[in-house]
Amino acid sequence: CGPGCGPGCGLDASVRPNQIFAVSLPYPILAEDFQAQVVECVRNKLLTPYGLRTLAPDDAAYCGRYAGGPAERDGAYHQGTVWPWLLGHYGDALLRTAWDVEGAVQGLLETLTPLYCDHLTDAGLGSISEVFDGSPPYAPNGCIAQAWSVAE
Repeated sequence: CGPGCGPGCGLDASVRPNQIFAVSLPYPILAEDFQAQVVECVRNKLLTPYGLRTLAPDDAAYCGRYAGGPAERDGAYHQGTVWPWLLGHYGDALLRTAWDVEGAVQGLLETLTPLYCDHLTDAGLGSISEVFDGSPPYAPNGCIAQAWSVAE
């Protein structure tokens, strides 16, 4: 979703959650109109009921399941797996760019209802898993109680 760096720079056009940091940090580095475009792109391509995907599902390298042996799981970790800990940065970016803050918060809470209402009694009781599959039904994976997932 971000701008290119110019001809021959080796631009990677994949949509990843890293761009949300350019909007969520206290001193954003992007113009206001572009901040909103980043948040919209992340919402449309990466946001799930359990966190942000590490890669958009329309990318050829996308892997929607975090499964298999160690090599397969390692290969999927950054290729579409959902990370709950990124929700804090997404929420900060959303609040920074929203015209209707109350509506934005309500919409986000509705999107995340499965995380807070179902998952807390699903894997590690009262906790949040490390990662989730990038594709529905977004099965929890990794460790069942991940500190960085709970912290955000």
